[in-house]
Amino acid sequence: MAVRLLPAVKFLIKGGLAGAAVYVAYDQGLLGSGTEGAEALRKAQETLPPAIQQWTNYLGWEVRAAQLPSTPKFDFSLSTSWNKGVHTVMSALSVAPTRACEYTVEGWKYVKDLVK
Repeated sequence: MAVRLLPAVKFLIKGGLAGAAVYVAYDQGLLGSGTEGAEALRKAQETLPPAIQQWTNYLGWEVRAAQLPSTPKFDFSLSTSWNKGVHTVMSALSVAPTRACEYTVEGWKYVKDLVK
C-alpha cells in the first residue's frame, strides 16, 4: 500500500514546491511589469550582501565585501530579440519558394544522372 502512495506523495511534494516558487516570484513582483521587476532586483541587491555577510559570520567563514562578485549587468531587450526572431522567420519564409525550386531542379538533375 505504501509503495503505491509513494509516487503520489512525491508528485504532491514537487507540485507544492513548484507552486511555492511561483507564489514567491509573484509576491516579490518578478512576474509583474518591468518596473516591478526592476524594483525587486534593486531590493535583492540591497538585501543579499548583508545576508551573505551574516551567514558567513554565522558559519565562521571570513569573506570580505571585496571578494564577493559584483552583480552582473544585463543589457537585454525583449522587444529587440522578438523583432530579430520575427525578421529571421519572415526572411526564411520569403526565400522558401525560391529555395524549393532550386532544390527541386537539383533533385531532378540527380535523378536524371542516376538514370543515365
